[in-house]
Amino acid sequence: MNKEEKSFAEITKAVVPAIGGKENAVEAFHCATRLRINLKDLSKVKTEDLADLPLVKGVNLNTASKQLQLIIGPGLVDRATEYFIDHSGIPGQASAATEASGRSEGAKEAQKRNLFQGFLDDLTGVFTEVLPAILAGGILIGLNNLLTQRIFGPESLTKMFPGISGISQIISIGAGGIFAMLPLIIAYSATKRYGGRPVLGLAIGTVMMSQSLPSMSDVATKAAKPLIANVFGWHVSMNSFGGQIIVALIMGWLVAKLDNYLQKHLPGVIQFVLAPMLTILISSFALFLVVGPIGVTLSNWITTGLLWVANTLGIFGYAAFSGVQQLIVITGLHNMFGAVETQLIATTKYDFLNPLMSVALMGQGGGVIAYFILNRKNKKAKEISISAFFSILFGISEPAIFGINLVKKYPLIGGCIGGAIAGAYVYLTKLTAVAFGTTGLTGIAIAAPQNNGYINYFIANLIGLVFGCVFSLVMAKFINPDKK
Repeated sequence: MNKEEKSFAEITKAVVPAIGGKENAVEAFHCATRLRINLKDLSKVKTEDLADLPLVKGVNLNTASKQLQLIIGPGLVDRATEYFIDHSGIPGQASAATEASGRSEGAKEAQKRNLFQGFLDDLTGVFTEVLPAILAGGILIGLNNLLTQRIFGPESLTKMFPGISGISQIISIGAGGIFAMLPLIIAYSATKRYGGRPVLGLAIGTVMMSQSLPSMSDVATKAAKPLIANVFGWHVSMNSFGGQIIVALIMGWLVAKLDNYLQKHLPGVIQFVLAPMLTILISSFALFLVVGPIGVTLSNWITTGLLWVANTLGIFGYAAFSGVQQLIVITGLHNMFGAVETQLIATTKYDFLNPLMSVALMGQGGGVIAYFILNRKNKKAKEISISAFFSILFGISEPAIFGINLVKKYPLIGGCIGGAIAGAYVYLTKLTAVAFGTTGLTGIAIAAPQNNGYINYFIANLIGLVFGCVFSLVMAKFINPDKK
């Protein structure tokens, strides 16, 4: 057993009794940074010593969702969760097998939870699965911008050095392909999350993205005519669903439910052939007749609402969002932003929320620096601060929030103020992003180059950091002044 596995074993050994035994757990899974355990009875939980475990950077007990969250960090949390599920006896997310056989006891218990929290958990599962692809596509887009935009001189790098133009083309195809096929990827992940066979999610994704259908944008601009299908006198207008993430999410859920129902109720002799065929057939009808029109309408409402807020509230709306965004992270509601940002990019080609999230993050980083300054003679406090700030720089705020800022309060409040001030700067400089999924230092790769985007991205994040630190130091005078 290597050092990492020993740490995982220590976490597992400590967590199971701390939550009242495995019988008190519903299921375990993870998001980008946290091992999450849904629980039955919170009164049995004792979390006092969990924060001192190796690799654990913070602990959060969410009473609203009846969920214990251990902040471990990106990458590492995947392996930690896998080990925990394998060795704790606590089930992971419902699999296709448990779904088809009537669901496990843990999955049945999970159904009793708050529907909204269940929806958030599902979004977490779906977007955690596809996040590596989104990150790859976003950073590749940013890299291609560096090569094709006039940043380092009067001409772009591809014009200055024609020999690298082919590299730029390959990068562009790689990034564009990921985002062009994102609905297919989302349909796959959603089907898997809801316990269906993932390959059927891919199959319905290919129906959504069919090359035989005109694109929605071409139909909207009258560059192409929709394909009209006559269904018993109902003339259905059909086009492809590129960029329609909400439609893909709904279709993933529908495919999983249909597939499991048909596998359970069809005779075994014909189940192998008919279950997948009927799943795709019924889902395709539902896509064009019901889900597609409803999903597109919802998507348009969300995008229009966000743009209305941005255009109507202006600088105050930007400041308010970046001021409270990290408070939303505490609740777990930030998991909804992935779907919203994806829809924004698909509709407008830009994501104005991404830089706001980044400056909100850096505001909390300023709070961590303030905590470090006030506790610079405390060795353990210094170690926690350095680790948390390093995570902040690479877009992960949970270790800082749950390990320091939320506990001490003054860094959290000061960080929110710093984020709000930086959000106002984002508005004034018209800073936006060409993708999403990464913030902090790496977020500069996806900053839109227009309006001196790279420079303003750096300045905006620096503003959040500095003012977050300053206001945290001020707030420390009023909150627990004798105990920093």
